[in-house]
Amino acid sequence: MTYLLQLKKFKISILLFLISVNLWAQYTPSPENLKSREWFENARFGLFIHWGVYSTLGDGEWVMNNQEIPIRTYEKLPAFFNPTQFDAKEWVQMAKNAGMKYITITSKHHDGFAMFDSKVSDYNIVKCTPYGKDVLAMLAEECKKQDIKLFFYHSQLDWHHPDYFPRGFTGGNWTGRENTGDFNKYLDYMDAQLTELLTNYGEVGGIWFDGMWDKPKAEWRLKKTYDLIHRLQPAALVGSNHHLAPFEGEDFQMFEKDLPGANTTGFAPDQKVGDLPKETCETINNSWGFNLKDANNKSPKELIQYLVKSAGYGANFLLNVGPMPNGKIQPEHVERLKQMGDWIKINGETIYGTKGGPLTPRNWGVTTQKGNKVYVHILNWQDESLMLPKLSKRIGSVKVFLDKTPIKFHESEFGVSLLIPKSKMNEIDTIVELELK
Repeated sequence: MTYLLQLKKFKISILLFLISVNLWAQYTPSPENLKSREWFENARFGLFIHWGVYSTLGDGEWVMNNQEIPIRTYEKLPAFFNPTQFDAKEWVQMAKNAGMKYITITSKHHDGFAMFDSKVSDYNIVKCTPYGKDVLAMLAEECKKQDIKLFFYHSQLDWHHPDYFPRGFTGGNWTGRENTGDFNKYLDYMDAQLTELLTNYGEVGGIWFDGMWDKPKAEWRLKKTYDLIHRLQPAALVGSNHHLAPFEGEDFQMFEKDLPGANTTGFAPDQKVGDLPKETCETINNSWGFNLKDANNKSPKELIQYLVKSAGYGANFLLNVGPMPNGKIQPEHVERLKQMGDWIKINGETIYGTKGGPLTPRNWGVTTQKGNKVYVHILNWQDESLMLPKLSKRIGSVKVFLDKTPIKFHESEFGVSLLIPKSKMNEIDTIVELELK
């Protein structure tokens, strides 16, 4: 190849790249989408549900990969999945009583099994299980009745589909698949299933993607998929758990088992916090899908404080349950949600509709803000005097949020000193309300 021909091809490549970047830059959220983003930021609390045929083995949603179960063997599981005690009304009511405003449920996890009546694949709950019913349809109907928004988690990664090739760093040769496939055909299949979810289940709050990290350098055709979603449902929000800064076309940024900007898990060493609405997700125990041996349940205090911290970071808290194969949710998890609901019925004003407060999170806690009110959430503080940095506006009044008892305070050029009697300290969250002038 001559030098001039190489140079010409290089210029064409650069031009195509710039055209591609420009096309991405043209994404403008619709008015419906912007309204959904505003609702999402005000919601602050949602229920995550990881449920699939993997629950029959009681070893989490990654059991197929972790135990290296070949496809032909794994395909026997649906015959044992018969959740006759599933009650959509009960689930949605539980979420509502917990103070949650939306539900995000797995429509398809990494094992490739669809939890809805897909027409583009028989590998689904209606056609492969003795239960034979579309749980997502029932859940969507009940969410509409109880005014709870429904989001669908959808895995981009697929250990079952023959065209998910080349494979990523999960789902190895133990699957029994041929070492061939057409990745674009797989993406067509994924878009077809997304089309079903966005046309057959009423208004969808959004799509929660996961799995792109399995093949980070692959051409995922994100623009085509994101455009499809926004075209079919302009109000639907798109987010992706890729552990990177948001891509063009995404509407909210998520953080797995971490508060925004943290990396305690090691999942997101390069993730930057963007300007989109934010959400952090966490589990009640240590598992997403049902795990029979996992009794490491977080205390009500830990869960409530995580909700408070999330709000202080300006993020929603998506708290997960992994239903059992019979369709019931573990009683101890139901109890945790009830306890959170009891707390938020009293203190919800300091969480719902707030922004992250004027102070960045501290070791002692966080602040949230709504209008001229700043809520100081003291999560870890024993002394009666708490010193805050100087605020942008002067303070009109300070009181305990719970019973409105006035609190002595002193403003100076150095900051604000709050004098909180020990009798007013709360073990979980001492909330002090500052009203700004």
